[in-house]
Amino acid sequence: MNTQIKTVLLTVLTLSVFVLALVELSGVSSTALFNKYHIGPNVPEATRDQKVAAMPKTTIQFYDTMFDFGSIKEGDVVKHAFKFKNTGNNPLLISKADVSCGCTVPTFSKEPIAPGAEGEIMVQYNSNHHPGNQQKNVLVHSNAQMEAISIGFKANVDPK
Repeated sequence: MNTQIKTVLLTVLTLSVFVLALVELSGVSSTALFNKYHIGPNVPEATRDQKVAAMPKTTIQFYDTMFDFGSIKEGDVVKHAFKFKNTGNNPLLISKADVSCGCTVPTFSKEPIAPGAEGEIMVQYNSNHHPGNQQKNVLVHSNAQMEAISIGFKANVDPK
C-alpha cells in the first residue's frame, strides 16, 4: 500500500474512534445514558425511581390522556396506546406506571426516549368481573418536569 492510502485510512479510523467517544460522552446513545446514570432494563424499580429522579428534567407531551373504549362486553380484554413525545432537551425515562386497579396493565419501554422522539404506553384492560361504567387511571412517573402525569380510560361494560 502506498503512503497516501495509509494516511487516509488512519485518518478515517481516528475520526471514527473520536465520533464514537463523543457519542458515548454526550449521552446521545442509550448505552451512554445507562452508563452515566446506571439505569437499565434490569434495575430494580426502587433503584430505578431514585436514579430517574436524579436525572436532568425534560418535558413530555401526551397526544391524549383519556380514551373512551365505548361499550364493551364483560370479559373483553381491550388495549390502547397512549402516545407521547419528549418535547424537552434531555432524554426522557419513565420510571414506573401506577394503576388504580389490577385489571389494568400498562407496558412501556425501559429505554430512554431521546429529545424530539416519540414513545407510547400500552394500557390493557380486562373487563372480567367489572360490569357497568368504568374509569381507570394510570399514573406515569418520569424525569419530566411534571414528575407524575395521569392518563386513563373509560368504558361501559355490558354484563354477561
